[in-house]
Amino acid sequence: MEIKAVFFDIDGTLVNDSRTVLKSTEQAIHSLKQQGILVGLATGRGPFFVQSFMEQLDLDFAVTYNGQYIFSKEKVISAKPIDKTSLRHLIQYAHQHKIEISFGTKSGMVGSKIMSFGMSKFSQWTSRFVPKKMTHLVNKGFNHVISKALPQQQNDLFKSIQEPIYQVLILATPRETQSIEADFPNLKFTRSSPFAADIINQGMSKLEGIKLVGKEYGFDINQVMAFGDSDNDVEMLAGVGMSIAMGNGTSRVKEVAKHTTSSNSQDGIHKALEHFGILASEKVFISSDHHFNKVKEFHGIMDECTQEEPILWTTEGARHRAGFKVEELVEFLRAASPSEEIFNQSVQSLHKAIDKASDKVKQKSNAEMSLVGQVDALIDMLYFTYGSFVLMGVDPERLFEIVHQANMGKLFPDGKAHFDPVTHKILKPDDWEKNYAPEPAIKKELERQIQAYQRNCEKNEE
Repeated sequence: MEIKAVFFDIDGTLVNDSRTVLKSTEQAIHSLKQQGILVGLATGRGPFFVQSFMEQLDLDFAVTYNGQYIFSKEKVISAKPIDKTSLRHLIQYAHQHKIEISFGTKSGMVGSKIMSFGMSKFSQWTSRFVPKKMTHLVNKGFNHVISKALPQQQNDLFKSIQEPIYQVLILATPRETQSIEADFPNLKFTRSSPFAADIINQGMSKLEGIKLVGKEYGFDINQVMAFGDSDNDVEMLAGVGMSIAMGNGTSRVKEVAKHTTSSNSQDGIHKALEHFGILASEKVFISSDHHFNKVKEFHGIMDECTQEEPILWTTEGARHRAGFKVEELVEFLRAASPSEEIFNQSVQSLHKAIDKASDKVKQKSNAEMSLVGQVDALIDMLYFTYGSFVLMGVDPERLFEIVHQANMGKLFPDGKAHFDPVTHKILKPDDWEKNYAPEPAIKKELERQIQAYQRNCEKNEE
């Protein structure tokens, strides 16, 4: 997959917990730009907030206010303010329910003084130490106690919406947000904070904003890599070609992203770009095939080294590898056999197929050690495997991750892999079946795919 543009969320992603950009991230962005890859931001923050990052990192563009306001170095690409009627209704709702509310303009946040403080660097830093269970009490304190000392004036709020408003911020927990959302079906609610919800136009999101940038700069959504950590990143990460969840991200983000890297304070951005071969690694080569990279990670840990230069398999090594594959083929036949008799017939058929294939290959060429021949055969096997999944209607993406995690559980208590002295196959620790066997997770994932297909059918019938 060719990556033409990379987008970063800011809070919890581009910046670390001290609200600064890591040196490794700066170096990564510089390397991306040297390669001609476009780099931008996709954030719930406003344009006034991101300007310093644009200048510091020499970024190409920014999708701000969750897609509502998009600009580049040269111009405003798109600006879609919220309609005045909706804004007036939001003000009336907030006043009636005594909820703090704030408005995002091109140049800043207006409205709630309390929420302006909440957007400050100090407040963002301290909020990390508030347990999730306490967010409701904190919100209640702001909305019902502190707001009495610093009440919002409805007339002032009406005056503030005379200029274009691109996003509304309302102080509400996720549960409270659901109730508010029901009264405003024409608006979209999303969140990057446990304390407040972002309100934007229906149909807009970071993903839609990235699509608009793509039209302007000539790249497709499948050529985009995006990094995020919060729930307002879910749609973006689910829609781009390559999505990366930060290690400090929410469970929803990690569920939809194709890859999870380390945290925003542990060089997560640099490590992910290295992992996918977008940044050159000094130690090892990284493929753009992320499945290959996961298997390489496995062998790097189990074998305590990796092969960096293309080499031939020896005859003995090839026999071992072929033996592993034959065992999986026999398991495949077993799972396709309704009885022992039919299974035995299938195994005999496999023996005949091997003899037939041997005769065919002998006629094609003379026996010789050939790197090209080995690679050609293995690629064909890989292609046939994907073909089998295609014909089954099964998506192997998550299944591969399940098996990878199971294989990573094969380390013994001494922290090393143990090998069968004859077959050289990696052995399983005693607790592996109990703690790592992949079959239950595979079954759950297949059930999810079947249910997704059935829901699709039901929607098409409606």
